[in-house]
Amino acid sequence: MSTIITYSPAYTLVPTYECFNRCSYCNFRVEPGTDLWLSLESAQTQLTRLEASGIIEILILSGEVHPHSQRRADWLARIEALCQLALDRGFLPHTNVGPLSYAEMARLKQVNVSMGLMLEQLTPDLLNTVHRHAPSKVPELRLQQLEWAGELQIPFTTGLLLGIGETAGDWVESLQAIAQIHRRWHHIQEVILQPYSPGQQEQLAAPGFPLETLPEVVAIARAILPAEVTIQIPPNLIAQPDLLLACLEAGARDLGGLVPHDHVNPDYKHTSLTVLSELLAQKGWDLQPRLPVYPQVDRLLPPHLQAYLQPWRSQALQLG
Repeated sequence: MSTIITYSPAYTLVPTYECFNRCSYCNFRVEPGTDLWLSLESAQTQLTRLEASGIIEILILSGEVHPHSQRRADWLARIEALCQLALDRGFLPHTNVGPLSYAEMARLKQVNVSMGLMLEQLTPDLLNTVHRHAPSKVPELRLQQLEWAGELQIPFTTGLLLGIGETAGDWVESLQAIAQIHRRWHHIQEVILQPYSPGQQEQLAAPGFPLETLPEVVAIARAILPAEVTIQIPPNLIAQPDLLLACLEAGARDLGGLVPHDHVNPDYKHTSLTVLSELLAQKGWDLQPRLPVYPQVDRLLPPHLQAYLQPWRSQALQLG
């Protein structure tokens, strides 16, 4: 039986690029107040174009409006409305919009089959460097999100950002923290290992994560994380086919959302499905689409979301 490598056929909706954080490696954000928010009419038009395209996941990816901003309530309402719009059009939304309050997470749980937030790294040292001007990157705040997602029984994705000034010991500490929280709540479905990749809009101007080290990180993660937690790697950030295969051999089993445009790393285009399939076939591996919620955490979804999910699960394509 061949090894199955999965990916999510996805499309990204961005409510806003504005963000009160100023991470020095960011290629996504614009200054608060300088961006026109995505309208529901524009989103509706985009989703209509996606019909019969094979897209399943609608990734709601946003910059962060300050928790004390007068526009925070409108921002959350816009995200909620975009998720509902995706559901109504037959897609499955996954939201990743930065740290949320417990009440905000509970509200968005009702319109998302899964949610996510990158832990990035637990070390507080980064608050003196790349996260100096990023208040929501406080490690304890992000760990709290993983805990709250568990309490709320939200299927969750998190991950590490590699090459932003952390050490190998920091990888272990961060992965152990994720594993510990998952063992308490059994809600983390995947962990992304994302190598920092320089872009044209950032301020950091540092060399990218040494990709030849990535298979080693995958192996460390596979040894630490529970077996049911899938390790994801982004193929557009791993240019060398041999390294991509080495990461899969080390234990990664998912390639994430293969989107038309990577808004977080806009300088890095995705390889076509055909090329990826042919590459994996060299090892006898089978590339298959999946839903943004993994089967082992379907049970966490409330009944009204189960109704949106079941038509996809019942398809002959047996999506994982």
